[in-house]
Amino acid sequence: MNRKHKKRIWLSIAGIIALLLVLVGASEAYFFKTAFVPGDKSVLNKYSTQSKKDPLFEQKRWYEKAKKQKWYIKSNTSNYRLDANYIPASSDKSVVLLHGFSNNKDSMGAYAAMFHKLGYNVLMPDARAHGQSQGKYIGYGWPERYDVRKWIKKLLTKEGKQQKVAIFGVSMGGATTMMTSGIKMPKQVKVYIEDCGYTDVKSEFLHEAGDLYHLPGPVAKTAVNLLGLLCKAKLGFEPADASAVKSLAHNRKPMLFIHGGNDPFVPTKMVYANYKATKGPKELWIAKRATHARSFATYPKEYQQKVGKFLKKYM
Repeated sequence: MNRKHKKRIWLSIAGIIALLLVLVGASEAYFFKTAFVPGDKSVLNKYSTQSKKDPLFEQKRWYEKAKKQKWYIKSNTSNYRLDANYIPASSDKSVVLLHGFSNNKDSMGAYAAMFHKLGYNVLMPDARAHGQSQGKYIGYGWPERYDVRKWIKKLLTKEGKQQKVAIFGVSMGGATTMMTSGIKMPKQVKVYIEDCGYTDVKSEFLHEAGDLYHLPGPVAKTAVNLLGLLCKAKLGFEPADASAVKSLAHNRKPMLFIHGGNDPFVPTKMVYANYKATKGPKELWIAKRATHARSFATYPKEYQQKVGKFLKKYM
């Protein structure tokens, strides 16, 4: 083989490698944008509807008509302005409602109606990079846990230190609730309720890579590892670090775990690892037929009974 022929071969190999690097870089940029940059995420069910056939129609209509105060804080990091609705109930009990990925505070309207009926003041923040809150990237609950603590401190400043506080979240909000339980919180926080939250961000990404994008196992693992490097560079943490399981190991307060038995987005098996990890009093309810974030809509009466009974016991 002459020198010119060898040179052409090496140039071809170099070209292929360069093309692969470009394709990998473009793919990772796409996945990073899809996962972390605010915008419409059409892959998710927004779990809201205007139909009268909706089993939560009355609760959502109540929320639309309820008088809401506007509250604001600055985020714990990056100085973002965060937005929330507050619906008072002239009560010494309050709840903070945490919404899911690519949703906003208004998607929690039915839950607001449920808690208000139970006698709770209701604080409904938009997470950073969601709704009317500012933010460059979605943190999946990890940086947001400190924002939740700031919201609670504002609530106690406004309503008084006699308040007893519950934290409740769905999907990403459920994971945020669990992650929040692992940091030092005001003593007024008495209970946590999470609905269909994941174990950790990396595990959820791996599941989505297979379930949504149908990537084979080794390819999914490589893609998620590369995505983790971008996450570390831009957000300051790796997806494996953002762990509900590790956070729950530091929790000593009561927690109610709820999960749909037919959840394709956050696998039902994740709730068992979360339930096992917490060190405080705990209860678990699997809503057998419910899909992701649909336990309330699928079992509206039982859902309210489960939540009400848990709150009565521990608040």
